Amino acid sequence: MKTPDPKRPSPGSDILRTALRRNVGAMAKGTGLMGLYQAAETAFPIALGLIVEHTMQDRGLGALGLSIAALAVIITTVSLSWRFGMRTLQKANTTEAHRWRVRVAECGLQPVARDVDLKSGEVLTIATEDADQTADIIEVVPLLISSLVAVLVAAVALGLADLRLGLLVIAGTVAILSVLAVMSKRIGASTREQQARVARAGAKVADLITGLRPLHGFGGNHAAFLSYRKVSSDAKRQAVTVARVNGAYAGTALALNAVLAGAVTLAAGWLAFGGQISIGELVMAVGLAQFIIEPLKLFSEMPKYVMMARASADRMALVLSAPPLTTPGPERPAAGGGLEVDCVVHGSLNRLKFTVPAGEFVAIAVYQPRAAADLASILAVNVPPHAYEGVVRVSGQALPDLSIEAVREHMLVNPYDGEIFAGTLRTNIDPSGTGGLIPEAVEASMLTDVVALHRDGLDYAVRDRGANLSGGQRQRLSLARALATDSEILVLHDPTTAVDAVTEQLIARNVAKLRRGRTTVVITSSPALLDAADRVLVLDEGVVVAEDTHRNLLATDEDYRLAVTR
Repeated sequence: MKTPDPKRPSPGSDILRTALRRNVGAMAKGTGLMGLYQAAETAFPIALGLIVEHTMQDRGLGALGLSIAALAVIITTVSLSWRFGMRTLQKANTTEAHRWRVRVAECGLQPVARDVDLKSGEVLTIATEDADQTADIIEVVPLLISSLVAVLVAAVALGLADLRLGLLVIAGTVAILSVLAVMSKRIGASTREQQARVARAGAKVADLITGLRPLHGFGGNHAAFLSYRKVSSDAKRQAVTVARVNGAYAGTALALNAVLAGAVTLAAGWLAFGGQISIGELVMAVGLAQFIIEPLKLFSEMPKYVMMARASADRMALVLSAPPLTTPGPERPAAGGGLEVDCVVHGSLNRLKFTVPAGEFVAIAVYQPRAAADLASILAVNVPPHAYEGVVRVSGQALPDLSIEAVREHMLVNPYDGEIFAGTLRTNIDPSGTGGLIPEAVEASMLTDVVALHRDGLDYAVRDRGANLSGGQRQRLSLARALATDSEILVLHDPTTAVDAVTEQLIARNVAKLRRGRTTVVITSSPALLDAADRVLVLDEGVVVAEDTHRNLLATDEDYRLAVTR
């Protein structure tokens, strides 16, 4: 058995440390360039002060040309360092966000669900917004350091002119950050709550989209929409709260920065008026006082972004650190084997026991739909083996001993509500692009009329969830995808419930022909599929109560005849 990955990040702080550690090179480069940018920006008012100071002594053309050249070098440095520094950081940020999206998606797509109380819509929000905000830490740290460089350079320059000016900048910066650090904690708490409410609204939307047709069927759509309106309103109110807190934070930061800049300007003017600093140093001080607002603003905003990144990382940790409900084994099933269900007890299944030898086509007629769903879930490994009694064997090997990937390659369970993805008919039938049994699968599933209906054929564009296809077309497209895999064992759950009787008859014959010599199990009440099978198992109250061919059961079993004849 596999052991859990000890390197898997758990708390949000570990996720942030992982992001910082694997981007240390890009961050070092970005920090250097952004530090150079801030230093050059700071050097501009310093250079102006020096130019004024020396121009008053030497008013020749040579001094003017040298001054213009110096300013040109500073401006060029500012432009290039900003351009390449931000390019480096944003590339690293985007790449890191993609890595976390893939990680979250990988966890969300695991066949055996993780023990975490999150819906699919919430996982989607975590994989998008939270991944992006977590990766922002890649830009936050270099910008924080570069802003600190600018403040320190300004403080040193002012301190060289007069120590009191330098101390004023340092003391003011410490005071501003102390006030804003307290406010940033409020932002972090509000952001966590907002992200949770937005995720709940996203989950509600996903549920509504999935169940819209049934809701319309029994008139429950109005109540569902009211339910969504409630969670959406909660998310909106929290977003307004976060915006209000962010606005107060930004306003306070701007006001404090302006107060500090004004204090430096007034102090420099007073010192110049008293003759304690020169006119050139006054120009430098006034220029730095105006310039310092921008790095101070950037510097004071960084705690807010750190708290937002931490809140998002904590939400990602809910998915990434949650252990799987089961730990799959390392083995692979042998080729050409059959399927065995041995005394399985789960949900409505009551010590269910049957065997499907390799190469046989078996249909299972289930009287209770719940039992069919339970059986399909177990075979699809959507239920962890420790959650039910008994054992399922694939090619003679128990499921707990097999890796999930190996089971997926060997046995495909196609649900009755298989997803249709945005793309084309071809990409839905052959998502991996291997070009397998596409023509055969299209013909066997009777999808030929859909392909012929459109000028683009298999390249006809399909909308998300097959919105531009009928229910029967979606079902046949899902069946074609299952048949095209040509897996060793194929389990189909009600593959023809949305098609007419004539099409169903043709599909049953085609599936039996295409899957000849391959192990096939169909959970169905369709007379056509039952008749095409080599053998029919009758499942009632969770156990097999009869076993024979379809026609023999029709002749000898009254309950079976009433259940499957239409």
